[in-house]
Amino acid sequence: MQIRIAIQKNAYHDSVALMSLTGQINGLDGIEEAVVSMGTPMNKELLANVGMLTEEAAACGDNDLILAVKAESEEALEQAFQEIDGLLHAQRGNKKKGGAPVQTWGAAVQALPEANLAIISVPGEYAAREAEKALKQGMHVMIFSDNVTLAEEKRVKELAAGKGLLVMGPDCGTAIINGVGLCFANEVRRGSVGLVAASGTGLQEVTVQLHRLGLGVSQAIGTGGRDLHEEIGGIMMLEGIRALQADEKTEVIVLISKPPHPSVQERMLRELEGSAKPAVVCFLDGDAEALREAGFTAATTLLDTAQLAAGHLKAEPAGGTGAGERFRKLLDEADRQRSRLAAGQTDVRGLFCGGTLTAEALSILRGEGLAVRSNVAKKPEEKLQDVSVSTGHTLLDLGDDEFTRGRPHPMIEPGLRNERIVQEGRDPAAAVLYLDFELGYGSHADPAGVSIEAIREARRAAEAEGRYLPVVAYVCGTELDKQDKASQTRLLEEAGVLVAESNKEAALLAARLAGRSIKEEA
Repeated sequence: MQIRIAIQKNAYHDSVALMSLTGQINGLDGIEEAVVSMGTPMNKELLANVGMLTEEAAACGDNDLILAVKAESEEALEQAFQEIDGLLHAQRGNKKKGGAPVQTWGAAVQALPEANLAIISVPGEYAAREAEKALKQGMHVMIFSDNVTLAEEKRVKELAAGKGLLVMGPDCGTAIINGVGLCFANEVRRGSVGLVAASGTGLQEVTVQLHRLGLGVSQAIGTGGRDLHEEIGGIMMLEGIRALQADEKTEVIVLISKPPHPSVQERMLRELEGSAKPAVVCFLDGDAEALREAGFTAATTLLDTAQLAAGHLKAEPAGGTGAGERFRKLLDEADRQRSRLAAGQTDVRGLFCGGTLTAEALSILRGEGLAVRSNVAKKPEEKLQDVSVSTGHTLLDLGDDEFTRGRPHPMIEPGLRNERIVQEGRDPAAAVLYLDFELGYGSHADPAGVSIEAIREARRAAEAEGRYLPVVAYVCGTELDKQDKASQTRLLEEAGVLVAESNKEAALLAARLAGRSIKEEA
C-alpha cells in the first residue's frame, strides 16, 4: 500500500467542492482512501482515524489544503494526484471566469457592487464573523456552514432582523430566491407559492410537488433547523413570513418544519393570523388536528402540503384520477413482489440522503403500525443506538453528521450509501430497501446511475441465499433538473425498482411490502 501526503499552504477551497472532489478520487481504480480537505481539527481527526495524519499535516492551519491518498500502487497514487491537480485547476479556472479572484470582503463588494446576498461556506468557527461582515454591507446572508454556536446564531439573526435582512442558516442547505436555486435546490417553475422552511429536503420535496401540480414558487426561504428552538425564537421564520406577506408575487404562504418549541409556534401562528394571504402549515410529527381546530390549514405530509397550497389557488390535485390509478398499479406490483418473500423477510430498511424525508417516512410508517428505529428519531424508544447495524424496521439518514464527518454528503457522492445498500441486501430480515434520490443543484450528476450496481449486488446477495429483495425508490426532482427526473426514473425502473412519485407514496409502498394493508390513496 502506498501513501502520499501533500500540503498547499494558504490555499482555501470551499468545503462542498472539496467533498465532491474527494468523492471523485475515491471512485478511481486502485484507491483505498482519499482525503482532500482543509486543515481543520475535525479533518485532521479524520486523517488520524485512517492512519494518514503526518506531523506536517498535524501542524496545518485551517486555511491550508491537505491532499492525502492511500493507493494500491505507485501508479494509482500518481494518477490520483494528477486527477486532483486537474480538478483543482478546473475549480480555479471556474472562479476566474467572472474576473480576477478576490480574497477579502472589500474586494468582493468592489468586484460585484450590485450583490445583495452572500453565501457563507467556511469552517463554522468563522461563519458568524463573515456573516456579520456581509450584513454590515447591507446583504442578505445564507450560511451553509454548520458548527456555529447558538449564541452566534442568535446574534447574527438579531442583527439581520434589525436591518430588515434575512439570515438563512446556519446549516441551511436549500433556498430559491427570485428564481435562483441556492446550494441544494431543484429547478422548478416560478409562481405564486412562497415557502419558509427549517429543513432542506423538506423544502425540496414541496417545491418539486408544487411544480408537478403545474404551480410555481415565488420564494423559498430556508432558516436552518435551529431557528425554531426556544433559544433562537424563530427570528428568521418570522422574518420570512413577513417578507412573503409583503411580496407581491406570493399569493399563498407555506411553512415547513419539525414541531417548533411551543413558545415559538405561538409567535408564528400569531403572525399568520394577521396575514391577508392564506397559509399552509406543515409541522412534521406535530399536532395537525390542533392546528386545524385553531383555524389553520395544516398538513401532515409534504405531499399534502403542496396539494393544500394548490387548493388555495384552486388548482387540481396532482395527476387527477390518473395518479390514483398509477399508485394502485404500484400497490398491485408490491403485492406480487411480497408474495415472493421468504418467511424471515419482515423489515423495512430505509437508506436516505435527505434528513427530512427520513423523518417523514418515520412518521408515515409509524402511522401504519410499524415499530421503526432511526438515527434521527426524537422519541427515545425509536432511537437507533448503533448506526452500523440495522435492527427491525430501520430508517437511516446517511447525511447526518455521524456519517458525513470528513466524508462527502451522500447527495454529493453516493459511495457511502452504496456500501450500506449491499450490506442490507445480505441481511435475511430485509423485506424491502427504501431509497431516495435528490436531483438538482449541488447533487451528484447521476445519483441513480451510480447506485444501480449496488442495488444489483444487494439483490444478487439475497438471491444467493434463496431470497427475493424488493426495492422502492423516490426521485425528488423535475424534468428541468440537470439530471432529468425521467432519465433517472427510467434507470431505476429498468433495474426492477418500484419508483414512487412522492416520498409519502414510497413510504406507503414500503409499508405494503412489510405486510401492512394500507389505504389505496397517497
